[in-house]
Amino acid sequence: MTEVHHRYATVAGRRVFYREAGPADAPAIVLLHGFPTSSFMFRNLIPQLSDRYRVIAPDFLGFGYSDAPSADEFDYTFDALADVTAGLLQQLGVSRYAIYVQDYGAPVGWRLALRDPAAITAIVTQSGNGYDAGFVESFWTTVWAYQREQTPQTEEGVRGALSLESIRWQYLEGVSDESLVSPDTWHHDFALISRPGNDVIQLGLFLDYATNSKLYPALHDYLRTSEVPVLAVWGENDPIFGPDGARAFADDAADAEIHLLDGGHFLLETAGAEVAALIRDFLARRL
Repeated sequence: MTEVHHRYATVAGRRVFYREAGPADAPAIVLLHGFPTSSFMFRNLIPQLSDRYRVIAPDFLGFGYSDAPSADEFDYTFDALADVTAGLLQQLGVSRYAIYVQDYGAPVGWRLALRDPAAITAIVTQSGNGYDAGFVESFWTTVWAYQREQTPQTEEGVRGALSLESIRWQYLEGVSDESLVSPDTWHHDFALISRPGNDVIQLGLFLDYATNSKLYPALHDYLRTSEVPVLAVWGENDPIFGPDGARAFADDAADAEIHLLDGGHFLLETAGAEVAALIRDFLARRL
């Protein structure tokens, strides 16, 4: 049976939690989680990859079991989250690795790739957008309004995403069989994201998400010139990042492999075994 280690490292004075499994000398894959979750979303995927790969799944600052300094103490931007992630990998001696990105993990992963293109051996994106295509307007309208103008009204709109019901919706919307999704998921995420002061952290990241589209042209150029292998595996019913976001990677990534599976935003909850099989096959052929 695979042993998954639950560890902490201190990076730039902050305590970072991460899950790790697999042989230390095996090819590495770094799993980068989305909002509003943490490395908890990879709890079942890690054992399915770690017989062949060194798997590392950190919690971003402000999420999961990592430190959550107040927004006055730490500048919560995707640049800053990428800085901490890079610092962790440097401490762990990981200089070449594949990335699995989902939701917020994508802008962190794209920054890591653009800063050090030679470090990235492959990309797996699961509802991790890298294009303007695929944003589901009905979800993003309130975020875009808040990014344009910060008023009590627009803030109230995005604060709704922090509620237990909204987090539950993220897990269940677009899922054919809701009984496959454990309520542990949304209750776990809600408990950690509801820590005092975390709401201000999340509001800052909602604002900073507007910076990501400015990186897309550089990301597309990187995909074309590096010819890094790309696997896009997506829930075809994702209510936040629609399947056009997956298809778009074929515009720039050489021989991008696109798979749309029955599921929603947190695809691992209902199609974890299928996603793991696709990743194992993809990495075995393309690394």
